[in-house]
Amino acid sequence: MTLLAEPTIPSRRFAAGSTRVDLSLSENPFPPLPSVIAAVRETLTLANRYPEFLPDQLPRLIAEHLGVRPEEVVVGAGATGVALQVMRALGAGELVSSTPTFDGYPVMAEMTGMTLVPVPLDAAGDQDLPALRRVVNRRTALIVVCRPHNPTGTLLDAGAVRSFLSAVGRKIPVLLDEAYVEFLAPADHLDIHDLLRKHPNLLILRTFSKAYGLAGLRIGYCLGRAPLIDRVRQQQLPFGVPTSAVAAVRASYAAEPELRERVARITHERDRLRAALHADGIVTPDSHANFLYLPGPGPATTLRRAGIKAKPYPDGSARVAIADPTVSRAIHTALTNRA
Repeated sequence: MTLLAEPTIPSRRFAAGSTRVDLSLSENPFPPLPSVIAAVRETLTLANRYPEFLPDQLPRLIAEHLGVRPEEVVVGAGATGVALQVMRALGAGELVSSTPTFDGYPVMAEMTGMTLVPVPLDAAGDQDLPALRRVVNRRTALIVVCRPHNPTGTLLDAGAVRSFLSAVGRKIPVLLDEAYVEFLAPADHLDIHDLLRKHPNLLILRTFSKAYGLAGLRIGYCLGRAPLIDRVRQQQLPFGVPTSAVAAVRASYAAEPELRERVARITHERDRLRAALHADGIVTPDSHANFLYLPGPGPATTLRRAGIKAKPYPDGSARVAIADPTVSRAIHTALTNRA
């Protein structure tokens, strides 16, 4: 299947060495919007001044946008930074998570003294919620559920998530990682207000790194009921959220129609590439994020030899961020021509 030409989406390209394009970090291929760049540039004139000792403006801004209370929001250095605050707040114990998962969770578990309890995906490549529930015990300190899942891009049914939260109960914290939530279709979004009302143990993790294209500014946040969020906020790094973060988020919220258009272009290119691969017998999970997961063995090595840096996994699988049509054609050519 030939991929038709489409308006160009920028991608991270390298001229040096054998790597021609880097798709390993599920980055947004677009640079920040001009209005966001302008807003951040204005804050540089105040770079000689410290930001807020503990962030107040950014949680209020996010809370107002999402219709929650400021005391139900905690912010940090990307979703990774906030997740680390969560894990430090909860102390030692077991971290239950699917595997494979976001690389940061095993790393942060070791940093915080948590014992990782990895649960394999089910036969369809989805997170196995019943299996996650079965390994929960009195040592469990945190359960991580991703929606959409990283790295497969699969999406848990909303009803299954609600049932899982009810089965876990109210004592064990559950971190619902929604790093890619903006790539979901409107009908696939969860009602976060209803979930937070029913589950005081729930924490919802989000980031401005993916859909908003602000990975380099390290802006993440977590939503939850005030008592649990307050525990996480006690791990807040003083002076840890720069003034530029507030300006970038405010400008991004003001530019949401433009950002939605960019997300639509990325998801369109994702679906075109997936359809092309499927037409040639290369089956990939139905991704709801800004990447495709290519089951192993083989794709990671094949792409590397073609000069495409993907995120590799131990079984030879690979995750590739969506970039422009030219890169999609290179991925397609490499995978369909391998021996």
